[in-house]
Amino acid sequence: MDRLMQSIKMDINEKLYVKDPESSTLGKKIVEQGILLIYEIGFECFTFKKLGARIGSNESSIYRYFENKHKMLLYLASWYWGWTEYKLVFATHSISDSNEKLKKALEILAQTVEEDKSFTHVNEVVLNKIVISEYSKSYLTKEVDNENKEGYFTIYKRLVDRLSEMIAAVDPEYPYPLSLSSMVMEGTLHQFFLQEHFPALTSCNDKVTPAEYFVDLIFRTLKTKPNG
Repeated sequence: MDRLMQSIKMDINEKLYVKDPESSTLGKKIVEQGILLIYEIGFECFTFKKLGARIGSNESSIYRYFENKHKMLLYLASWYWGWTEYKLVFATHSISDSNEKLKKALEILAQTVEEDKSFTHVNEVVLNKIVISEYSKSYLTKEVDNENKEGYFTIYKRLVDRLSEMIAAVDPEYPYPLSLSSMVMEGTLHQFFLQEHFPALTSCNDKVTPAEYFVDLIFRTLKTKPNG
């Protein structure tokens, strides 16, 4: 699987970048150091000028890849959800039992992220922390409807659809599979955020993982029980 992952390129909407950052060493460096800098100082304080200084390049060189920092955040989020989708597909494609397939999908979506050596220019652990704390800023904007029409959230929506189909396969009579699926997608990020910043507001901790919580929640909601 590691060898196969190395040959994979994330299918990210071309409108999110001016020049594909995967196409050059500088582009990959912008992505790599951009992730680290956003994590260190936060998206509000992040600027291309600061990133340029960090990588020893002119600010203008970054604009040759990304129109603005909002588009860069959308790009990074799309990369993350694309990577998550590949993990989910690889982990579930050979599972025939609907209950076990849904359980594995929930575990993938709500697991603690580990670094993937297949992509040396992306620290997935740090990117996960950015998605947890900053992803909502990519869509809580006045432009969200137009950006949605442009397909900026296609990968995320595709993940919601995949999970929704798994929910429906387990309980065809459940009337709200899409709502439940999108709740899981947002809820996993929120539980990790609460666990780190507001531990008094969640039951997730060192002993109870968000994955365990969501597996229990979803299968209590549906008319079935997970295997194992």
